[in-house]
Amino acid sequence: MNNLIVLPLVIPLATAILLLFVHNRIGLQRRISIAGLLLLAAVSCLIAVQVGREGIQTLYMGGWMPPYGIVFVADMLAALLVLIASTVGLCCLIYAFGSIGTEREKHYFYPLFQFLLVGVNGSFLTGDLFNLFVCFEVMLMASYALIVLGNTDRQLRETLKYLLINIVSSALFVAGVAYLYGATGTLNMADLSFKIAETGWTATLHVIALLFLIVFSLKAGLFLFFWLPGAYGAPPAVVAALFAALFTKVGIYALIRTFTLIFYLDESILHDWFQGLAIATMLLGAIGAVAYRDIRRIMNYNIVISIGFLALGLAVSSEESLTGAVFYLIHDIPAKALLFMLGGWIILTAGTSDLKRMGGWIQRYPLIGGLLFLTAAAIVGLPPLSGFPGKLLLIRSGLQEGYGLLSAVALLSSLIALYSLLRIFMHAFWGEEMLRREPQAGATAEPKLAPSSASPPSRLTLLPIVALSILIIGIGLGAEFLYEWASQAGDVLANPDRYIDAVLKGR
Repeated sequence: MNNLIVLPLVIPLATAILLLFVHNRIGLQRRISIAGLLLLAAVSCLIAVQVGREGIQTLYMGGWMPPYGIVFVADMLAALLVLIASTVGLCCLIYAFGSIGTEREKHYFYPLFQFLLVGVNGSFLTGDLFNLFVCFEVMLMASYALIVLGNTDRQLRETLKYLLINIVSSALFVAGVAYLYGATGTLNMADLSFKIAETGWTATLHVIALLFLIVFSLKAGLFLFFWLPGAYGAPPAVVAALFAALFTKVGIYALIRTFTLIFYLDESILHDWFQGLAIATMLLGAIGAVAYRDIRRIMNYNIVISIGFLALGLAVSSEESLTGAVFYLIHDIPAKALLFMLGGWIILTAGTSDLKRMGGWIQRYPLIGGLLFLTAAAIVGLPPLSGFPGKLLLIRSGLQEGYGLLSAVALLSSLIALYSLLRIFMHAFWGEEMLRREPQAGATAEPKLAPSSASPPSRLTLLPIVALSILIIGIGLGAEFLYEWASQAGDVLANPDRYIDAVLKGR
């Protein structure tokens, strides 16, 4: 057993509790938060290295062996996601220092930030379906408060929709867990896989699998993404960046884990359902990305496109496609955080998210313009940036396995994503310079366009933007090294016996 595995939950949980006692002291909250995230990143790196050297690590809480006790499992997929989530969380925290505002900081922003990470890391590391539900709920409760933080009319409206959707999906999640326990007598993921393989596939299990598909698709934004554009467009830029980077990725992780470990024997879901969902998600996301001139909407629909791309790996469900999905996840988490940080910077500077009301900034802000172009190139998958290796593996595996239509749609959606992001670049940084002054508090009408006179966000926001830009370049240039870890994760996903043996070896 490895006690390190529980630390990615314990560290942010302890940090959040400590922050609750000093919520009126903003400076101290910042220092405690940054110390907690630095420690979390160091521990996450140590876990990933240990998994790479020694294989899957487990922790049986209280010494209770599965299926009776709580188990945490760190295979390479979970270890990589915890590491990249911790890194991106640290960058988002630093971005918040220069953008979130003192008023929001006083209303428990930093404790909520830490509680969100507790739920995210717990979802990645748990080996039990009921604990996955608990971690989802911890993450959701923190997100409910973060999305409404600021108390604007738009935030309140979108929070109600977001809350309703997640209550429904959580109720379906509990129902699925109950039915699955009734059918198998266990909720430990490894034990579930073993028992389903031993007893064979039944009509009841098929219905339960479809129920979990609906639940996790709602949470990931796979086809059922109608809640996402509004919800992610309402909160402050740093909260939107955190959600874009991590929230939907937890949903797609749950899909990958359950349908490669528990329900992998039902090929009709793995191939037919996921192929249809992936195609529909990418096409609808691409249409949304080009249909709007609002930066928030364009970025939100780019999230949808990437979720469809990840579903391609599950549709093909070969070792190479699953390795490609892992590599794409490693890229997409920092890339989406960077995109939303840059978009937030542009919106804060312009005082509007309407592309028609901005332009001509290339001489005034060349660094931001260059980094936005770099991010667009990484998201579309141009070499040698971070998006290229994962997309190459996914599309190549799709073509090799006979999924020509799915691969063609993936390529088309990538080109449309590039076009949508270049529209932001062209409107914001080329043409005649103009900038809308930020409206006064309580104003009901937007002021007229004016020459650039508003001050941009704090210089502190540039530090995480530059750091994430370096990271997506480094992921691309270091693809050969990272491929060893990604292929190790893909091997476990394609061969669930390795996961089962590691978890159940003590029985």
